[in-house]
Amino acid sequence: MKLLLTSAGLANKSIIKALQELVKKPFSELKVTFVPTASNIEEGDKKDWLIKDLEILKDLKFSSIDIVDVSAVPKEVWLKRLKEADIFFVEGGNTYHLMYWFDKSGLSKVLPDLLKTRVYIGVSAGTMVVNPTVVHWYKEKIVCQKINKTSFGKGLSYVNFMVEPHLNSSWFPEMTLENIEKKLKDYPYPLYALDDESAIKVDGDKIEVISEGVWKKFEK
Repeated sequence: MKLLLTSAGLANKSIIKALQELVKKPFSELKVTFVPTASNIEEGDKKDWLIKDLEILKDLKFSSIDIVDVSAVPKEVWLKRLKEADIFFVEGGNTYHLMYWFDKSGLSKVLPDLLKTRVYIGVSAGTMVVNPTVVHWYKEKIVCQKINKTSFGKGLSYVNFMVEPHLNSSWFPEMTLENIEKKLKDYPYPLYALDDESAIKVDGDKIEVISEGVWKKFEK
């Protein structure tokens, strides 16, 4: 399985290079499917993250960029479109909402087979759903509970560690090393704290931190 688990997408040249190493083809020959589902219940301006991520994909000159919301169309529609892609770009937003729709839509069941021949890029929530467990900020949980779209407990378990994105981000002032370390008691797994200039490249059994910023691994 090939995963690029990012805090803030293809944020710098090192992360883009890591993607190139995973796909082993020119970007101009590859099709990307962008999954915006996690962003659906996030309020406010999206130009500095969701739209920015799409602009970066456009600037990298991929062969095509499709947008597929698995919460908005039936399985026969989204599955056909995903099969046509070489890369899945799973955008950030609300982690619980995204996990709910991965399960509800049936994507959780078919994704392992799809990823035998494709690369998964996760951004924030898109990264966190591959964790063994989905345990995140309380405010995200409350938003999902209000609309009865909440998935708690297990993540996809594609990795045997946890990832916490947005370390030291001005958008998420609670994401300090001190606060993240306090969460360790909730997890029986190692934890990587990544700032927005960092990512984890997973290529089969090989795990590598890619960073032009700050990150830390907490062992159990």
